[in-house]
Amino acid sequence: MILAIDMGNTNIKVGLVWDKDGEKINEERLMTDYNKTSMEYALMMMSIMDYYGVKKEDFDGAVLSSVVPPLTGVIETAVKKALGLSPVIVNGGMKMSISLDKFPIPKILGADLIIGAEAGFRLYKPPVIIISMGTATTLSLVGKDGRFEGGLILPGLKTSISALASGTAQLPEIDLSRPGSVITVDTMESMRSGIIYGSASQLDGLIKRMEAELGETCTVVATGGLARFVIPYCSHPVQMDEKLLMKGLLMLYNENKTA
Repeated sequence: MILAIDMGNTNIKVGLVWDKDGEKINEERLMTDYNKTSMEYALMMMSIMDYYGVKKEDFDGAVLSSVVPPLTGVIETAVKKALGLSPVIVNGGMKMSISLDKFPIPKILGADLIIGAEAGFRLYKPPVIIISMGTATTLSLVGKDGRFEGGLILPGLKTSISALASGTAQLPEIDLSRPGSVITVDTMESMRSGIIYGSASQLDGLIKRMEAELGETCTVVATGGLARFVIPYCSHPVQMDEKLLMKGLLMLYNENKTA
């Protein structure tokens, strides 16, 4: 069993990967909190382990991806306290199937982009565009030869909602339930339709532009906690894979674990 941790700006995804092929993965989320100590994070990890009935002796290793540098060492120490072993930490200098030679300084590339690109390339027919929808929405492109061509970053769904609500006195926060018509006279419905249909249209347009620049049709796969709200409204075919990043973490762990 492997403990796989994907730390983002809003949430920390903690995955229990039960088998070497990643066929069974249980995933829970913790809030990213700069004020928590390594011991507090370790206790939360241990509570997840207790919930699933596993002990530290059941783990063969751990892997950590982080886009929050101030907390990387804290979570690394928490893993050591919870499991008694050091995690493999994802970075641009590790062994992987994809190539990062297009980037001037691969080691500073976001770990979340690396694991998404690695899993997308290995699990789907390239060229492949990987959409990850969290605090930010990212689109990454990996070519047929496994070269990470790059991508783009834009505000995430909830980031856009918060910005809209905080910047306008009469517009409230909204939930992400199913939108109604595109044309509506209700304020809440107008915001919901604008955010969801607008995000779907934005993704459709960006996919079209990326394919045009590459000169090829791409496989498109989406992941992230917010993807399920938007992807069903995209016109372009997009495959959903909620466990994509956990699968990528397992792949990179297997490539880089020490004997």
